[in-house]
Amino acid sequence: MKKDLDKINVILATDCGSTTTKAILIEKREGSYRLIARGEAPTTVEAPFEDVTMGVLNAVAEVGELSERKLLDEDDKIITPADNGVGCDIYISTSSAGGGLQMMVAGVVRSMTAESAERAALGAGAIVMDVIASNDKRRPHQQIERIRHLRPDMILLSGGIDGGTTSHVVEIAELISAADPKPRLGSGYQLPVIFAGNIEARDAIKDTLSNKVDLGIVDNIRPILERENLLPAREKIHDLFMEHVMAQAPGYRKLMEWTDAPIMPTPGAVGAIIKTIADLENIEAVGVDIGGATTDVFSVFRPEGAEGIFNRTVSANLGMSYSVSNVFAEATLPNVMRWMPFDMDERDLRNRVKNKMIRPTTIPQSMEELIYEQAIAKEALRLAFVQHKSFATVLKGVQKQRTIADAFDQDASGATIVNMMTLDMLVGSGGVLSHAPRRQQAGLMLIDAFLPEGITRLAVDSIFMMPQLGVLSTLHAQAATEVFNKDCLIHLGTCVAPTGVVKKGGEMMSYEIHLPDGKVSGKINYGEMKLLKLGLGEDGLPMKARAILEPARHLELGSGKGNKVEAELSGGVVGLILDGRGRPFVLPTDDKERIAALKRWMLELNIYSPEALENL
Repeated sequence: MKKDLDKINVILATDCGSTTTKAILIEKREGSYRLIARGEAPTTVEAPFEDVTMGVLNAVAEVGELSERKLLDEDDKIITPADNGVGCDIYISTSSAGGGLQMMVAGVVRSMTAESAERAALGAGAIVMDVIASNDKRRPHQQIERIRHLRPDMILLSGGIDGGTTSHVVEIAELISAADPKPRLGSGYQLPVIFAGNIEARDAIKDTLSNKVDLGIVDNIRPILERENLLPAREKIHDLFMEHVMAQAPGYRKLMEWTDAPIMPTPGAVGAIIKTIADLENIEAVGVDIGGATTDVFSVFRPEGAEGIFNRTVSANLGMSYSVSNVFAEATLPNVMRWMPFDMDERDLRNRVKNKMIRPTTIPQSMEELIYEQAIAKEALRLAFVQHKSFATVLKGVQKQRTIADAFDQDASGATIVNMMTLDMLVGSGGVLSHAPRRQQAGLMLIDAFLPEGITRLAVDSIFMMPQLGVLSTLHAQAATEVFNKDCLIHLGTCVAPTGVVKKGGEMMSYEIHLPDGKVSGKINYGEMKLLKLGLGEDGLPMKARAILEPARHLELGSGKGNKVEAELSGGVVGLILDGRGRPFVLPTDDKERIAALKRWMLELNIYSPEALENL
């Protein structure tokens, strides 16, 4: 529904999660959009209610009470448009109730067309359950059994450049046909399959699949090797998500009639707001959402001045409650223990992890528990980012010197486009980051896990409203951006980290920073961290400071080794963090040295109280 953006002053948005439905009310006041109220209620998609709109109405009713604005009429319908202090101008929603959008993707070459298809599915907000490819080393009967067993919501099939050979992609289609897959939700309709491959193969694909599945055809994801065209596939995924997946969930047809924009999968909406902010501010950004079962990483990078390239990855086995044991297994015990500022018995740590698995919703009750939970979070974030970097790459298969044999090599990969030196902003979300008792703890978790280089702004999502702002960004980018910057984000500050390593105690960088209350200057040596206070202004936005930073001869801050950098630094609730620990970052191997270093950094940044660290 097209609406005049100038006339949109009151916006109601909901996010239907698997357990909680969250509602927010945004109003235009004194020329800018601000968050007015937020409410939540249990999601009602399952028995005994089996009607998602009941949870939505309960959350909206709470927002109405808190904002003292009537949003529902006598028939429990959302009042639109707003008139004389009653109702809202637009109502929008996202959803991950019912387990979100679960997909399989299939392609000819695992590291080329299948990976492009995976990028398209992930960008649309899906969890990719498996990737089927001609060269994935499984026998055809194993691939058929896998398709039958997983029962995805839909399958995205790709393969071949336009005008190229068709036999390989048709073979994949024959596998899908032989599997005769049934959808996860709803028994009365056929499974949606999207074909986004070689246009020459369309007729053969129709012959193979049209009687078995609900086949949709869109433009090729890789029309030529040098270019990806993901948008048509992503839009089709969204349409089918609404038409098939959402429509099967109890009450969603009614909810779809209420909304002024299509309901988006929650992860797709979070990706949309990260991309919108990066594009509007012309910056490079990384966002991370760490949950109980999964960790999502979103990024927008502009390699060599290119348009912003958006990537999203889901680390389905890296979470803080349900999959905490996977984090432990994948990170290994020494990597978790290295973040502990005290000696801890290995068996004690293993028992704590097992307790968390048994009781996944518990929160830390002691300082020791908080520290070990944040140590595990650092490893979950680090591992999720390693996976993301290996996926966010230049297009594979386009190098001139590569042979066909290389293209079919399972390990063939392009170079990552993730460049920490050019990264402008790092945003964290999820309980362990957003609800950390001190904001400094969230800042240090982000720095230790992602190891930003040069000058990087840090922020966390205050109350998990990135999904609602993501769907709003598709309708009204200005409103979404203003609320994101002023109400959603908690600006932590800026991390300044020279890259390279010098001898122990050697100088890393000298600095001269013009703060609002005067100039500070000094130097930072290898192994040191410093915190300088630079907070928020009266408008709630970060205060600025002019800085002259000069790295040592073999070190870099973004403009070449040893070159001076003049920059404007943004403050926040934590301030400016000068990180002289070097990149690559290496912790001391001697336990006493390591514990002393961790305690020194934690005291300097005020991560935990001195008394608490003393008593550990």
